[in-house]
Amino acid sequence: MLVALAGAACYHLAPFGLVPVFAAAVGFGGAVALILLEFHLRHASMRRLIAGALGAVLGLLAAALASLIILHLSIPEATRSFLSVALLLSMAYIGLAVGTSKGEMLNLQAFGGLFGSEHPDLSVAKVLDTSVIIDGRVADICEAHFLDGALFIPQFVLHELQLVADSSDPLKRQRGRRGLEVLNRLQKMAHLDVRIVEDDFPQIPDVDMKLIELAKRAGAKIVTNDFNLNRVATVQGIDILNVNQLANALKPIVLPGETMRVFVLREGKEYNQGVAYLDDGTMVVVDGARRMINKTVDIIVTSVHQTTAGKMIFGRLDERAEQPSRSAAPSEYNGRRGEGPRSEYSGRSQETQGERTPRPVIPDPADE
Repeated sequence: MLVALAGAACYHLAPFGLVPVFAAAVGFGGAVALILLEFHLRHASMRRLIAGALGAVLGLLAAALASLIILHLSIPEATRSFLSVALLLSMAYIGLAVGTSKGEMLNLQAFGGLFGSEHPDLSVAKVLDTSVIIDGRVADICEAHFLDGALFIPQFVLHELQLVADSSDPLKRQRGRRGLEVLNRLQKMAHLDVRIVEDDFPQIPDVDMKLIELAKRAGAKIVTNDFNLNRVATVQGIDILNVNQLANALKPIVLPGETMRVFVLREGKEYNQGVAYLDDGTMVVVDGARRMINKTVDIIVTSVHQTTAGKMIFGRLDERAEQPSRSAAPSEYNGRRGEGPRSEYSGRSQETQGERTPRPVIPDPADE
């Protein structure tokens, strides 16, 4: 209806002295452009709309002040008119563009709940750290829709990833390329709004401190798995989403007294201990399992300890599972030989008799 009304109005009014047919085409084109702009603004957040409007208003005010100076210049009237119009359009456009790009930094809570209908969980942005990008688990978390909304990738983080990817060390180069692949994967997710943030802080040399400063300005959360960054940011009042803490929270709960089957991988630090690992990387320390290295055994959980690095499970061998295997050897031997069980002492005595040193041959006087 808007397109039809605009075309009909331009056809009858014929503005700018145009032929009615061309005037109707101009009306159709203007209405279509207006509808496309409306569809684009429909998906914009309230922060970006308000920031764009404020930027455009400030740009118009700056253009009006500059036009007052142009009016007092001794230049032809046509030149003054052109400069005023050009300055008006350019400043309004610059204000609109800058305000829209920085809209997510606007704090709507300062308006006293006037824009409370905006969903707060979608308006909070997340800043990704270099370590969490290289780790790669954040992509799986986002794919499961546990993280959505705006994800900020600072330019200095991209620069650090590029330096790691161009390193001469093959291991670092592989880690850097993995981080770039994770970013590409995040950008392809439709429910995410991945943005490359150009803000930089040249006076701050440390990347972690730059992340903290950016999170302060944008009112965003930091997604990381760096323990030191987690501590420093928490002290400064910034919300942290730690991937390692999430992984520890999702580990299965094991209670003392439960039985579990593990593969003993290596020797423990203490005497007669064996160490095993669960599928999620949880360390299991088994008492009395030193002789069971490279074997799968059943254990009974004795205690569970929570450390800064995660959970540690302590257990001991399940003797009930080992008793049938011990009793199976004598019965199998009896079935093959059809004989009764021989005592261990008799076996040793025979071996001892077989290995006994023979007596020296001394002639007996009676025989002579």
